Amino acid sequence: MKKTFTISLTEPIQPKMEVHFSCLCSGSSSFAHDLQIHASHHQNPEHRSTGTFTVDDALEVIGFGVFQWKISFVTGLAWVGDSMEMMILSILGPELHCDWSLPSYQVALITSVVFIGMGFSSLIWGNVADKYGRKVGLVMSMCWALYYGLLSAFSPVYGWLLALRGFVGFGIGGTPQSVTLYSEFLPVRARGMSIMLMAVFWVLGTVSEVLLALWVMPTLGWRWLLGLSAIPVGIFVSFCFWLPESPRFDVLSGRREKAIATLTRIARENGKELPQGTLIEYKQNERGQYKDLFSQQYWKITLLLWFIWFSFAFSYFGIVLLTTELFQTESCGSGSSIEPRCSLECKYLTSADYKDLLWTTLAEFPGLLIILFAVDYLGRKKSMAICFFMFSLCILPLYACIGRIGLTIFIFIARAFISGGYQVVFVYTPEVFPTEIRALGMGTCSAFARVGALITPFVAQVLLRTSMYLTLSVYCGCSLLAALASIFLPIETLGRSLQESSLDSDR
Repeated sequence: MKKTFTISLTEPIQPKMEVHFSCLCSGSSSFAHDLQIHASHHQNPEHRSTGTFTVDDALEVIGFGVFQWKISFVTGLAWVGDSMEMMILSILGPELHCDWSLPSYQVALITSVVFIGMGFSSLIWGNVADKYGRKVGLVMSMCWALYYGLLSAFSPVYGWLLALRGFVGFGIGGTPQSVTLYSEFLPVRARGMSIMLMAVFWVLGTVSEVLLALWVMPTLGWRWLLGLSAIPVGIFVSFCFWLPESPRFDVLSGRREKAIATLTRIARENGKELPQGTLIEYKQNERGQYKDLFSQQYWKITLLLWFIWFSFAFSYFGIVLLTTELFQTESCGSGSSIEPRCSLECKYLTSADYKDLLWTTLAEFPGLLIILFAVDYLGRKKSMAICFFMFSLCILPLYACIGRIGLTIFIFIARAFISGGYQVVFVYTPEVFPTEIRALGMGTCSAFARVGALITPFVAQVLLRTSMYLTLSVYCGCSLLAALASIFLPIETLGRSLQESSLDSDR
């Protein structure tokens, strides 16, 4: 009868141990053969042992500490700059409508051209980040945004403003790469909450922009607002030299020594020590390949995420633009439409408008707090679906003539949920794609978000003049479909390690 033996080894097999076992087992060639197989398997660097460790292992040992707080602040500055450049669009439109006597479609183009630039550049910056490094892509995009952001403040005519704001959009299209970079320095347990905390910087940016406008617009005007809004990006560029490259990217690029140096630096700043042994190098596939997004493993995730990102941006920026439009309306409307005005008639935002805009912007704080806990308890998919559904529910009362206070309350709640949900998709996306296509996945998803943001001004600022009911129905329908898409995502990433390669199995 054939006997089967199982031996568990806690240390890598040394050559002298193999000779010893061969002598013991000379009477059983099959057993000796099995032992050699187990030994070679144990020595394979693809498998974990006490002699090897992965980037994930190192980050789990190091934990969340001083280094992560520092990189939160530096990458968060990019988010403050991005959110200020986005929030300024809802303030700049009404001002230029009056100052330059612009018709409504040209006002909408000022917003749309920014998102056109972001849509094109998101793919480019994602590709750059996957091929040349996360830090390289992020720093280049922020320097670009700073330069053209300052130049746009000196725009002499409408055409120049349109072109320069489009270049600003091209630069800030690389901002999502800050999430890619940041997520690759986080241990699994802290990732969800840490990326959600990054959203605090986005909210700080939107609130700061409204407060800045309240102070600057009545006296200094929109040119000073554009110039001063570039300050956070300028601060980021000043501190970007401190940022290290992602150790995951370095390992995948074959620069293991550089990755070890980065991990050693993180451990030293956190007061910890690296695991003993050799850092595992992963198989290096070609990185930044668009076709990989449509592999059998990822095609469904890619398509669903593209629609979800589109819907979040379409809905979020839609409610931001609707806020100023509805606040400027003298009444609830005539029948199903807001009373049309002459296309050259204008109305400046008043102090009361800015204060109500500030209240609705502050809604992002409670929305963020709710989602902060939901994302690690309910999971990423359910959190996104709930946010879309609640946004739709809060849009419904706007069909009725509910007055200024009621309007402010329901816009407050709607914005709280859609902004909170928008941050969840920033957590989910880098978790679901492997390192070799993570930046590209973020870039393409961001591009579709920009398409949604590109379209939404023509709904919130142009279609609204024709039919308020139709405008609100578009936002409700889109968010409900996105809620279903969130549920149908095939992978829940809560508690899941970041994959280094598409060849990795789910861990």
